[in-house]
Amino acid sequence: MLRLIAAAFLTASLGAFAADGDINVVIENHKFTPDRIEIPAGKKVKLVIDNKDATAEEFESHDLKIEKVIPAKSKGVVYVGPLKPGEYKFVGEFHEKTAKGVIVAK
Repeated sequence: MLRLIAAAFLTASLGAFAADGDINVVIENHKFTPDRIEIPAGKKVKLVIDNKDATAEEFESHDLKIEKVIPAKSKGVVYVGPLKPGEYKFVGEFHEKTAKGVIVAK
């Protein structure tokens, strides 16, 4: 059982990275998955955000000065960086109580 859990975790962790280096983020049930995104410091990265919910969501980060509305049942792109090492919070502005996350630049 422990092996299955470890395998599922590893698959979920690796699933955030697309073959071309993009980072996939899913909005579902007004939550971000993954809700912790690690990126290399000093590099620009592309987040591909797939909103599976029936309502729009706004990816917002005051730390990064980013706002991007992702319509219901669609995808949007957000470019992040290059960033200094640190943690940068983000939320889904339309559902801030549940849609929370952090980008960690290392």
